[in-house]
Amino acid sequence: MNLRHREVHLFFNALSFFTRIPTPDWVEYSAENLNRASRYFTWVGLLIGLVAAAVYAVSSYALPGELAILLSMFSTIWLTGGFHEDGLADVCDGFGGGWQKEQILHIMKDSRVGTYGVLGVVLALMFKFVSLSHISVLLPVIVLAHVLSRFAALTLIYADDYVQEDQLSKAKPLAQAMTGHELAIATLPLAFCFLFLAPAALIVLAPVWLMRSWLSRFFKRWIGGYTGDCLGATQQLCELVIYLFFCLPFMTMA
Repeated sequence: MNLRHREVHLFFNALSFFTRIPTPDWVEYSAENLNRASRYFTWVGLLIGLVAAAVYAVSSYALPGELAILLSMFSTIWLTGGFHEDGLADVCDGFGGGWQKEQILHIMKDSRVGTYGVLGVVLALMFKFVSLSHISVLLPVIVLAHVLSRFAALTLIYADDYVQEDQLSKAKPLAQAMTGHELAIATLPLAFCFLFLAPAALIVLAPVWLMRSWLSRFFKRWIGGYTGDCLGATQQLCELVIYLFFCLPFMTMA
């Protein structure tokens, strides 16, 4: 494989944008490459999910399951720098405290975190921890959740309008538009993840799509589209929906 191929540069642009993982010095970083790198959002999610699963698998041999889950959750937050959690906090603050588009956008780009943001992130993390503690097929579900939730966020880029100017935004999106070809590339890790789960796991697409669709309508109603923070919130909430789905009785026996 040619390591200097344009697609390799695009992947590393996405990796450096979403994670703390060091990338090679020869990678070409540019606004154009970043705009085209959205196709690798799910590929980065696959890498993060594999790390989270590996941390749980290794630590669970020496530690109680609950501690292994906490370490797995911590590893993803450390890898991403809490990037998506920050988006969730900003969305909770913006839509919780704002009543008009301009007010909501102003609150979301404020670097300070308010009461709504703190409550939103704390509750999301608590729900994740408890739900992960009740999933029987934990390793493949962790990987799937990190990929599928990011794919759900990507579909907002593909289908909806970006509504905030970059220079005003604290959390810039990876891209402001996507082509069908780019979206197709993003689906490949998703297909891989389902290979390690029972066929019934495909039903998870329904609640994830419902959450994604509701968020899309909600964002469009209040601000006319999405911001970078909205993408982070979508990823976090869809990830939570996936964990909750696999806590259902018919999935715990799958």
